[in-house]
Amino acid sequence: MNLLLSVAFVLCWSSGFVGAKLGTEDAGAVTILMWRFLPLAAVLAVAALVRSGASWRGLTARDLGRQALIGLLSQSGYLLTVYWAIQLGVSSGTTALIDGTQPLVAGALAGPLLRQYVSGRQWLGLCLGLAGVALVTTADAGANSGVAWWTYLVPFAGMLSLVAATFLEQRSRTQVTPAVSMTVHCVTSALVFTGAALATGSAAPPSTSSFWIAIGWLVTLSTFGGYGLYWLVLRRSGVTKVNTLMFLMAPVTAVWGAAMFDEPFTPQTAAGLAVSLGAVAVVHSASPRAPQAHGHHPDEDQDEPGDGRRSPTRVTCRS
Repeated sequence: MNLLLSVAFVLCWSSGFVGAKLGTEDAGAVTILMWRFLPLAAVLAVAALVRSGASWRGLTARDLGRQALIGLLSQSGYLLTVYWAIQLGVSSGTTALIDGTQPLVAGALAGPLLRQYVSGRQWLGLCLGLAGVALVTTADAGANSGVAWWTYLVPFAGMLSLVAATFLEQRSRTQVTPAVSMTVHCVTSALVFTGAALATGSAAPPSTSSFWIAIGWLVTLSTFGGYGLYWLVLRRSGVTKVNTLMFLMAPVTAVWGAAMFDEPFTPQTAAGLAVSLGAVAVVHSASPRAPQAHGHHPDEDQDEPGDGRRSPTRVTCRS
């Protein structure tokens, strides 16, 4: 089951880069994101009101506010930077490369922030994954020499936004179901992008059918599939392993782009895909190193390996 969820997550998350390329051919980033989230948020909000299930019971205003902040970082901030970077001329491959550094950042911070320490074997896998992503996207980045240097900082900021959202969710005391988090995240993004579109006069959608095809693509595959599976796999597998799957995004996007847009698929692309697959295998076969502390048993304050659950001891001790 974990393998199937991982494969589905990689495909759905990669679909976001393809959908962004489809959408930015007809409209700006804010317009696309407004129409991506507005109808989606309306459907999810109505479903939440009709169901009023147990998943919403017991959640405080602080819990919902925390989820809104996570949505602001993981959807609004991350997606705006990705779409804006592509709109400014940064290629989807280069954007995927910069986004692919996320596992190294998350892995480096997992120890001091979450006490999920990364072993030497996992670091080896993380570095291999970065090398695989670099192999796939180096040539693509060189082709955009006319793009201003500062535009490459835009997707980097988005990567940091998603890392922040990941750790904010992992440090939460309250477990929130994917249905609840998806609803809160999408409503938050809908409010942000609708307000931005109205303020900039870019709310009117283009009349082209390709725009609405791109919107349907982004809602079903990228939002429901990508973000829903992200939080689900995160809870089941932990920060390091789920973020290692990000190394597959650039190679998979390259294959997808070759099939849909007739983009070149070179031997270097194939080599990068192979290296990234090897990196995922290395990290997923390694066990995280337990933290050491004076007067403290190494098994205390730890999550159960692989299932993403928080132990009562850790929740009690956390400030």
